[in-house]
Amino acid sequence: MTEPRPPFPPFDLDSARAKVQAAEDAWNTRDPHRVSLAYTPDCMWRNRDQFIDGREEIVKFLTAKWERELEYVLRKSLWDFWVNRIAVRFQYECHDATGQWWRSYGNELWEFDDQGLMRRREASINDLPIASQDRRWFGPRPEHERGSGYDIPLK
Repeated sequence: MTEPRPPFPPFDLDSARAKVQAAEDAWNTRDPHRVSLAYTPDCMWRNRDQFIDGREEIVKFLTAKWERELEYVLRKSLWDFWVNRIAVRFQYECHDATGQWWRSYGNELWEFDDQGLMRRREASINDLPIASQDRRWFGPRPEHERGSGYDIPLK
């Protein structure tokens, strides 16, 4: 079953920010099934060099991702929006099985249907090894760091 996911397009500044924060919150649960429900059943993704079609493949992809990317923590920032599309900048940190920490920098382009479900996601991502002491985030974004004025740093 597919449940509507407010806010719905057309987006304004507040609803676009809310959509971005909801995505950040969902991904920080690291629950592939929960995350997949924000997408249409036939959603199309490009993630780096991979092409993913539909919720089943999203769940499979995210399950493998979070088995590799340990202690994953994500921050997203609204870049721009227009009618039913949102552009996002993001960074996430995680470590691999060897203990090496990584910060990944990326951009996403999102397109939504009328029910607020994402039907297309395109992500370009670059990874940078970091030392443990250079980590920025240690869990989901606290309430006092939500809303305007809390953009993610470039470097």
